[in-house]
Amino acid sequence: MPRRGLTREQVAGVAADVADEVGFDSLTLSAVAQRLGVSQPALYKHVPGIEALRRDVAVRAVEELTLAIGDARQDLRGRGALEAVAVAYRTYAARHPGRVAASVRAPAPDDDEHAGAGARAVAVLAGVLEDYGITGSDTVHAVRAVRATLHGFVVLEAAGGFGLPESVDESFDRLLAGLDVALSQHVAKPS
Repeated sequence: MPRRGLTREQVAGVAADVADEVGFDSLTLSAVAQRLGVSQPALYKHVPGIEALRRDVAVRAVEELTLAIGDARQDLRGRGALEAVAVAYRTYAARHPGRVAASVRAPAPDDDEHAGAGARAVAVLAGVLEDYGITGSDTVHAVRAVRATLHGFVVLEAAGGFGLPESVDESFDRLLAGLDVALSQHVAKPS
């Protein structure tokens, strides 16, 4: 029987904290059990294994990130919306590196909860892209480009990959200016 008061959601929350501290790839059931003050076998009453735990952290991360970028966007449009979403993404990644690493996992084909969380995140980005006139199937390609650009930047930043003396913030601003131009000049692939 599960420990009184301990839920799978609480286990996922603690796992997300551990992932932020040690890295998503280093997340273990043992570390989560220790943090919760339960034995590792007792943890199996709440989560069937490490892959299920990683999935739970991924869903939580996507939901949190969607909330952060959605709140940032609010009523902004065009470049203002793009910048607000990008800054929110970067801020979230700096505060939650393990979670942002988890957020890139694609859902299993039969995981409606995870897929739904991903769809809500895509919808926020699609709203920003619509301001640029990007709609329909072009949205998928543009979402991938924006996501890859932002995620690539935050991963390099977190890893200390920007060692040159120029301002990383200025680099980020220039990246966003370039992304704004690219989205403004987006041309659909000819049929």
